Amino acid sequence: MISLLILFFLLTSILFFWLILRLFFRSENTLQIRMQHYLSIEEEKVSQKKVEGKQISFIQIIKDRVQKKVLSKEKNNRLEIKIAQAGLPLKPEEYILFQWILTILIGGLFYLVMDNWIFLPFGSVIGFLMPKWYLKKKQRERVTKFNEGLADMITTIVGSLRAGFSFPQALKSVAEEASSPIKEEMDYVLKEMQYGKGIEDALNDLNERMPSEDLDLMIQAILIQRQVGGNLATVLDKIIETIRDRTKIQRQITTLTAQGKLSGYVIALLPVILGFLLYLIQPDYIGGLFRHPIGLAMVGAGVISGIIGFILIKKITTIEV
Repeated sequence: MISLLILFFLLTSILFFWLILRLFFRSENTLQIRMQHYLSIEEEKVSQKKVEGKQISFIQIIKDRVQKKVLSKEKNNRLEIKIAQAGLPLKPEEYILFQWILTILIGGLFYLVMDNWIFLPFGSVIGFLMPKWYLKKKQRERVTKFNEGLADMITTIVGSLRAGFSFPQALKSVAEEASSPIKEEMDYVLKEMQYGKGIEDALNDLNERMPSEDLDLMIQAILIQRQVGGNLATVLDKIIETIRDRTKIQRQITTLTAQGKLSGYVIALLPVILGFLLYLIQPDYIGGLFRHPIGLAMVGAGVISGIIGFILIKKITTIEV
């Protein structure tokens, strides 16, 4: 019976989450809808559009309420910056809604699987933290990918400058030749400059969206050169050499600290996985830990000591270059 309830809960959660995603990412002003409106297509399709419009307006009302009652202006701006850094097609209010949905779903799933109210808040906390973890993961991946192509990007800029192009034309050459995420970021910088924003402000906004030390070094060199003058191509050549040396050292450090990082993950995950497996095999054997006060104290002490050990190993194996 419990297995059927879990299966039903999983299927319902997947369908519900898929419906929410479709409603959020549906385009309200697509070319097809406008063509249907102006060409006066069949009444059946028109009525279907009205129903879909009501669904979209309902979701929009929910998002507006979340934005007004939950998100302050400062929190909204911080979330916009984080989402832009991750490169996700989300709005802050949509992110908050996803966080709430996952909190409810993961909490309910843990309760159904474990059949114990103690695991309900534990699962809810995991569901609440999952969007934050995913957001940070996407940020790291995007910054890493940007840094990998940054040296080639600067090389393209230097070649364009030496060929007689202006700096905006050099950025346009990068936008045409580079791959994601450099292409999207350069396109955004060029659009900001076309709308009247200065080069300094556009580059500072780029640095805010893409928190990379190598990019910050390049931007500071460009801003200083615009104030005091000099040969920008020569300065950027030195920056390319610095970035490549730093990347080489970072890869060596990653290789040397891989074993230590793996030890930290084992220390953090092994007790959790082992306890979960024991609970599935013999619930009565390990269940005393979650029913007796001494057992709960031991679990709490184990969790705290595991977290402290993981943090210490993380600090030891993290070397800044």
